[in-house]
Amino acid sequence: MTPENSSTSIPRSVFPKGPSFTLEDFSSRDFIVKEFIESLSDTAISNRRSIVSSTTSSTNQPFDPKPLIRTFEHAQHRLSDLSGDLEIRENELSAAVRRAEAQHSQNLTTLGRKLRQTIESFQQLDTSLNGGSGLETTGSSANAGGTTTTGSTTGTGNMAVETGKRLEELDRQRRRALDAHFLLECWEGVSNRGEISLLENLRRSGTAEAKVRSAHIARQLLRISQRLDPQSWAENTSGKKSNGNTPNEERERESSANSKNSSSEDVSREGSPPRRNTREVIEKYSETLEKDLLKQFDDFYRKANFDGMKDCATVLQDFNGGASVIALFVNQHQFFIDRSQLVTEEVGGDAESWERMADPDAELPGVEPSLQSLLDEVKVVVQEESAIIRRAFPYYEQVLGKFLQRVFQQSIQQRLEMVLEKASGVSSLAFLRCLQSSRGYIGALIDDLKAHGLTEHPETISSQTALLLDQQLEELFVPYFVGSSYIERERRTLEELYNAVLFKFTTYQARRKKAATTFMASLSRPGTELLSTARDAFISRLDSPEVSPIQRRMLLQVAKLGEVPETTRLTEIKLTEEDGQPNLSDVKRMLKWLAEAVGRGLELSVNADTHKDVSAMLNVLLITMGDGYIDVCLDAALESATAQESGKNEPDFAYLPSVRTTISITTLMVMCVNAVLLPLAAGSITMRRDMEKRTSQTTSRIEDKINTIQQKTIEGTLAWVSRLLSGQKKNDFRPRETDNASWLEMLQTPTCASICTFLTRLHNIAKTSLPHSGSNIRHVLTEIALRIRTLLLEHFKRFPVSGPGGLMVTKDMTQYSDLLRSWDIEEEVKGPGGALDVLLEVGSLFVIGVEALRERIRGGAASGGGGAATSSGASMSSTSGGGTGTRQEVKLSVSEVRGYVSRREDSNSLAMQQVLNTL
Repeated sequence: MTPENSSTSIPRSVFPKGPSFTLEDFSSRDFIVKEFIESLSDTAISNRRSIVSSTTSSTNQPFDPKPLIRTFEHAQHRLSDLSGDLEIRENELSAAVRRAEAQHSQNLTTLGRKLRQTIESFQQLDTSLNGGSGLETTGSSANAGGTTTTGSTTGTGNMAVETGKRLEELDRQRRRALDAHFLLECWEGVSNRGEISLLENLRRSGTAEAKVRSAHIARQLLRISQRLDPQSWAENTSGKKSNGNTPNEERERESSANSKNSSSEDVSREGSPPRRNTREVIEKYSETLEKDLLKQFDDFYRKANFDGMKDCATVLQDFNGGASVIALFVNQHQFFIDRSQLVTEEVGGDAESWERMADPDAELPGVEPSLQSLLDEVKVVVQEESAIIRRAFPYYEQVLGKFLQRVFQQSIQQRLEMVLEKASGVSSLAFLRCLQSSRGYIGALIDDLKAHGLTEHPETISSQTALLLDQQLEELFVPYFVGSSYIERERRTLEELYNAVLFKFTTYQARRKKAATTFMASLSRPGTELLSTARDAFISRLDSPEVSPIQRRMLLQVAKLGEVPETTRLTEIKLTEEDGQPNLSDVKRMLKWLAEAVGRGLELSVNADTHKDVSAMLNVLLITMGDGYIDVCLDAALESATAQESGKNEPDFAYLPSVRTTISITTLMVMCVNAVLLPLAAGSITMRRDMEKRTSQTTSRIEDKINTIQQKTIEGTLAWVSRLLSGQKKNDFRPRETDNASWLEMLQTPTCASICTFLTRLHNIAKTSLPHSGSNIRHVLTEIALRIRTLLLEHFKRFPVSGPGGLMVTKDMTQYSDLLRSWDIEEEVKGPGGALDVLLEVGSLFVIGVEALRERIRGGAASGGGGAATSSGASMSSTSGGGTGTRQEVKLSVSEVRGYVSRREDSNSLAMQQVLNTL
């Protein structure tokens, strides 16, 4: 709104017009007071600037607040007008709210009154239907003379209810009276005339209700007969007590006795009615009734009349609990008729399939084809019959349970026993694999039936049926898991396969130990006995009549023997040296068989003693692979290493590759134990600790033997190096004048060349034979290098050295040092300032002059090298300590320098004596 349209008249002036705004400008959510004030100021300032720029006044005019004042005054006047308008609108809205609240209160009052009237009307109606006579009397007296009152309504309602109750009670009494009358009539016919025509007529009426009623009455007649005619029951009972007669003779005797009794009763008691055997009459009728109902049920079943089947089943359930109709339905089922011949058929299958099942290296086979076919058919039949049972029986869960029991306990169990018997005749491994596949397939069948729901399809299967299915699965395999029979079979199978795969190895080692006469061979006598036991067990197993031809062929195949002629004794087979070496592929096969056995046990879930089972598996593994394989390999390597200690011949390190393979085998065995067996024993802390202890003991024993072999290797190496050094000629470092030309061409002495060649061969064998993982090979080579260093230092103290011969000492020392530095040994030994630098320093002592020697001695004394120890014992202790302290052994002591310098030919010269006297 412009200033001209406002209620307050604003005279014309030279100033610009004020801003225009309405009430909506202040009602917006984006309205902010600060921004509103700033917009007013900005507008006024911009207008003033435009006015000032158009005038001729100077630019340094003082600030004029009048435009701002007028702008704010105009805004204030406009805000006052808007505040008045807002107050008017607020008053109007407040009045409208008060009118709406008054109208709402009036509506609530009206609705409350109507609600109370409705509740009172409902209470009066309820009282009229359920109230007492007091209300009726009060109401009638209060409204006497009226046409229609509340009290009369209440009395009428109560009377109607009471009348209905009395009529229902009378109707029940009438029905009971009619039933009792009919029952008495039936009993009168049975007891007096020996007939049951009334009940027969009721049965033949054809309705399901009549059949149910006839069954009820027949049962009541039996109870009446038992009470009122005990003589009939006594006669039948005594007739059953025979003296060895056959059932047919008893029935003939009972019928003749009854006929004699009836005829005698007619004659003996003149004028009295003859007595009837009521029990016999009623039971014959009951039998007729049951046969008729069963026949009718069978007819309905063949016609797929499920309603008729249900009626018959209902009658028979009330008559005798439904046992007969369930037996009829189950026994005459087409599935059992068709399968009666197939179940008894011999288990076939091609020979190749059974051989694969007996082959431990073949893939796990599937379930036997005939058993698989039966189980597939069972799945379809049970699912189809579940729908029929649900529609044909009122007690369908009971019928389904009987049907499932018959299927599992007859059809499946018979076929399963035949299949497992066939597999047991093939091999023990075939039996275990067949047991595993069969249980797995039957377990899958159970899961499929549970998922289907059966009688509850498509809903979830009932807990009762699910429990029955689990029970049937468990009962099928109970005979195979009694006690420890299963794990014993697994253990024997593993031992049989292990003995087979190790047969050539055990035979070779047994022959070697039998021929050996060394002290180490005598110490390993328990190992020899173990080898003989394993070998004899395998041979006796092959010769056992229990072993089938397929199993014998598979065991020979596992033992890599092929077809052995009957005339050849297994103890006399030809063996090669390779047969006596450890084989990593054979160990992988053994661990694979162990993993298969453990997985089979977990899949079968035979019992809760899994920790005991894996402990038995561990025992087989440690005895067969640890004691009978790894230990034997290490014993053979240890005997070979011990034979090299004499130093008479150059050591043969051919046993080291077998040590590396043995270490790999041990690593695989320990990994298998830690990854497969120990986690499964977590359920028993005691058993797990025992398993860990046994594994640790075996591992420690193996590690001790490996360390001993390595130590023997070091000793043999040093013995041969010492022998080579002892062959050093005394004149090697004192060449003759005539040998100058040939001497200068030599890079090293023959002894040095022999030692370097030998050490190079040792290093190459060690690198390829000992595992590179870890620091084991480094420690071995480091110890060899340090101990050879000690031998060399002692060696050069024994030889006189001429001036030219000092060059040869330097060449030899350089060759030794370069060779040992090329090895992968500790950096503290071969690095700058390491223990091997002493070799070069000793070589230099034989070639440097007197003044250089004096300076060398002064430098060694200044550095404190006089106290360093360089004996072999010190070298060995530094090695055993992980290489620590080796840098302190670089400098030679004073006595050592004197010892080396005294071997020089010029040591007796005046200058050299002066140097030596200063030491």
